[in-house]
Amino acid sequence: MKFIGKIQRCIYQCIANDIIVDEVIITDERIRHVKERHPNDYEKYWGYLKNIVEDPDFIIESNKPNTALILKEVRESDEKRFKTVLRLNVSTDNPNFKNSIITFMKINEKEWSRLIRNKRILYKKD
Repeated sequence: MKFIGKIQRCIYQCIANDIIVDEVIITDERIRHVKERHPNDYEKYWGYLKNIVEDPDFIIESNKPNTALILKEVRESDEKRFKTVLRLNVSTDNPNFKNSIITFMKINEKEWSRLIRNKRILYKKD
């Protein structure tokens, strides 16, 4: 398990009003999942995870309860777009659990645009 960062609960209240912790982790099992399903993304981009969860560009409605679909664009020498799924720990969950990254991946501009166009946006960074 790796500590990633801390969310701003006020941003993620669009998903759940009763978030009980602000710490975000990724488990070893989820790291293996990302490595298997999205080859090289973890190795190349895991350093962006803190920025993704702490400063999302968009939070989009997920089909799972208490789960945020996060979109983040990182502009450096070139633009990189990421999609991250974050399960939030709420009052009905085990209080010892943390908010946990389910998966993350680099996505292309077409997928980014499709998500923004077709999904319900719950939060947009100003």
